[in-house]
Amino acid sequence: MTEINAPVIVEAALNGVTSRARNANVPATAEEQAKDALACVDAGATVIHTHAPNIVVPPDEAAEQYAIAFRPVVEQHPGIVCYPTTGIGPTIQDRYAHVELLDDMGLIRAGFVDTGSVNLGGTGADGLPPNSSYVYTNTYADIAYKMNVCRARGLGPSIAIFEPGFLRVVRAYYDAGELPAGTLVKFYFSAGGYLGGGEPLWGAPPIIEALDLYLAMLGDADIPWAVAVLGGSLFDTPIARAALERGGHLRVGLEDWDAGPANAEQVARAAQLCSEVGRAVADIAFTEKVCGGAARA
Repeated sequence: MTEINAPVIVEAALNGVTSRARNANVPATAEEQAKDALACVDAGATVIHTHAPNIVVPPDEAAEQYAIAFRPVVEQHPGIVCYPTTGIGPTIQDRYAHVELLDDMGLIRAGFVDTGSVNLGGTGADGLPPNSSYVYTNTYADIAYKMNVCRARGLGPSIAIFEPGFLRVVRAYYDAGELPAGTLVKFYFSAGGYLGGGEPLWGAPPIIEALDLYLAMLGDADIPWAVAVLGGSLFDTPIARAALERGGHLRVGLEDWDAGPANAEQVARAAQLCSEVGRAVADIAFTEKVCGGAARA
């Protein structure tokens, strides 16, 4: 069950697909990501998520980019939970190889394990769905592969919940006793402007009723959870405070709020909200225990 008064894990998602042209605050190089991540840790973040400056490269090259971003953070803050986004390639082995390489380097404590497929995007100028063939695809076989890698390597699955079906898959693994240690699910609520603008055509809006649905589906499962708003400010919605009042955690950053202030400023704002609600911000040791995967020697 959720511990209502437990410390709050704050994740900082540094860049995503947000470009420097879109927001001058976004860290565009791996070196800038490292500096930005350190500032976010100083502000209270204990989970760092980035996209490599160029993800359309072979796994070893992708891993090297992430290593430049993560290594200074891990060296200064042992136990910090860092994790990358997906790679590019025809098979799940190709798209997940950089995760394994980063684990070999000792630089990550979590792996992304998105548990479904979704049409990401928004309406066009005519108010209709765009003429796009893009689907963010994660087959059941892909999901099983990622879960198995995390379980075998002791990595905590960091799971984005774009739609209710994603959470059904998580519950299936949980109910079967197969959900790896350190799982953190994040309820992604959709706002305008994400991935091309317009009105979002995926997910649920950031309203209390939508949070209630996800929590009802989660039920009595002992799985830590957080909230995020993609395409807008988490702080301008009712779910940030509601999540804290109900025992949840927070994800912020320029990946999600691409028009927002600097990442460290968003983390500091999250920490301030935690203080207002009367919950402490988690330290690295707590976060590593909760979502850093299986215990390590």
